[in-house]
Amino acid sequence: MIPSLLASSSSLLLTSALAGAAVLALAPRAWQRLSLSRAKHRSLTGHSRMAQRVARLLPGYAYDEQRFFACDDAPAEVLARRRAGFHALAGQLGERHARSIAWTDALRSGLSDLQFTGAYRVPFPFSPYLRQHLKLGSVGTGTHGVSLTDLDGQTYEDLTGSYGVNLFGHDLYKRTIAQGAAMVADFGPVLGTLHPCVADNVARLQAISGLDEVSFHMSGTEAVMQAVRLARYHTGKRHLVRFCGAYHGWWEDVQPGPGNPLPPRETYTLQDMSERALQVLRQRKDVACVLVNPLQALHPNRAAPGDSSLVDGSRSAHYDRAAYTRWLQQLREVCTERGIVLIFDEVFVGFRLAPGGAQQYFGVQADMVTYGKTLGGGLPVGVVCGKRALMKRFREDHPADICFARGTFNAHPYVMGAMSALLDHLALPATQALYEDLDAKQDRRAAALNQRLAQAGVPVRVANLSTIWTVSYTQPSRYHWMFQFYLREQGLLLSWVGTGRLIFSLAHTDEDFERISERFVAAAQAMQADGWWWQAPGQTNKGIRRGMLKEMLGRLV
Repeated sequence: MIPSLLASSSSLLLTSALAGAAVLALAPRAWQRLSLSRAKHRSLTGHSRMAQRVARLLPGYAYDEQRFFACDDAPAEVLARRRAGFHALAGQLGERHARSIAWTDALRSGLSDLQFTGAYRVPFPFSPYLRQHLKLGSVGTGTHGVSLTDLDGQTYEDLTGSYGVNLFGHDLYKRTIAQGAAMVADFGPVLGTLHPCVADNVARLQAISGLDEVSFHMSGTEAVMQAVRLARYHTGKRHLVRFCGAYHGWWEDVQPGPGNPLPPRETYTLQDMSERALQVLRQRKDVACVLVNPLQALHPNRAAPGDSSLVDGSRSAHYDRAAYTRWLQQLREVCTERGIVLIFDEVFVGFRLAPGGAQQYFGVQADMVTYGKTLGGGLPVGVVCGKRALMKRFREDHPADICFARGTFNAHPYVMGAMSALLDHLALPATQALYEDLDAKQDRRAAALNQRLAQAGVPVRVANLSTIWTVSYTQPSRYHWMFQFYLREQGLLLSWVGTGRLIFSLAHTDEDFERISERFVAAAQAMQADGWWWQAPGQTNKGIRRGMLKEMLGRLV
């Protein structure tokens, strides 16, 4: 009996000891997992798998004419003003830009890009009715300075920025492309063999980036892909860290939420400007690199703003240079401590912030930096600059262990020629002088426009990160997205994301800005007069979102 009890007790003790050891062994992993969950943004922005599931469940539906004008239950008098204003606006644009609209309509069925941008210009329930009755042209025949002319000869103030390319004004890029083409004309479009101008481009990019080596690619997306591949290759780790809302191209690992048909794999999407995110980086041993898009300084933890997602008035933006600088410094310290590769994705911001890019502007040196957009002098390009130890694509001691990356059009002579001309322009004292008070000038302009908007009594405001601006609203509404069409009627051309992006160039003078401001305010006053900003008593952004959720759930039944 006693031996049996002793054996049983020993067994229990051994089982308890093993269980305790298992708990202790699992505790660090459980804590890491908990820390990772806490470091993600609380919204769907920070939970890519859940965001994908929700996106697949979201029902598609379209408002009829009555609901299009009255989804906020506005009174009859307001609905009459909206209808009259909408059809007057559609008529004015249709008459003024008839040839451009006809050309765009004829091309749309054969160009999937136009189908996508047209469908996602406004929140989806409004889109079908809007596309049927209010049409826009997407064609231009000429540019000059800061303006663009369409097929009808109508001239716009160009605030598209060519997706960020246009930093110095249209005329400069025409000139750099022409100069670059002349530089390589005798060589022609030879691939593989390099034109002599490549050596000068490399030397200047080394000086600008403060890094050892350079590789050329065909786009910013491709450059980011290669930077991440190299980081994984040299660290032997698989995971990358990106931050909520940041855009790094359209490939799978950096776009793990809606828009990507594949589930996220080796990607951690963490909360921007968060001590919890830093804690994850300190704890984990599987992180190869951290990707930073400095554009997020304008709207941390929020996706790039666009009018297709402007369902209420809660969109906001605010830039705090000191706070974002501290964040980048903290990232730099943690990455250095943990042997994590810090990558600055400057494809969009490029040289908008300083002649040396975001690294110079924030005073933080990355391990790798990617460029694109304006660096090509108007032609497409992607560039990776990095430390020598990170840029090597092969191992001498293991010749089959390589990190392959080539591209048919890498270092294309005409692109390299245009880049050389752009870098020449960037180095001019007159160009460097443009940056001396750039932030102050843009901030003054934004403040002046906000003051005019407030005096006009319209619920519109702007915020900016240097030359990159966005529009927000001071009251709840389901119709803020209509503002982009009133701006178009006033001759202000925006990209397809609408008021999410107003991109100025360094060529915009005070006179240009005064003209743009007048038109901007006039557009807001016209929209207000047409009743779109009518507000029901007690209406809130939360109430709007709850109403939309109820509406969508009703469609699922």
